[in-house]
Amino acid sequence: MNRSKIVAIITGAISIILAIAYLILVQLLDYRDMQPAPISQFNSTPVLVSVQLLK
Repeated sequence: MNRSKIVAIITGAISIILAIAYLILVQLLDYRDMQPAPISQFNSTPVLVSVQLLK
């Protein structure tokens, strides 16, 4: 076989392996039971922003 064909086959195999690993990772993260953070965890200090336009 030509060297460029071997490189193309190896590169394609690596990309397919990475794609399958990514899909498995996404599925594992999607199946986790995601609970929203409790309200007591949020820092609820009010913020005042003032903007002055100079002419």
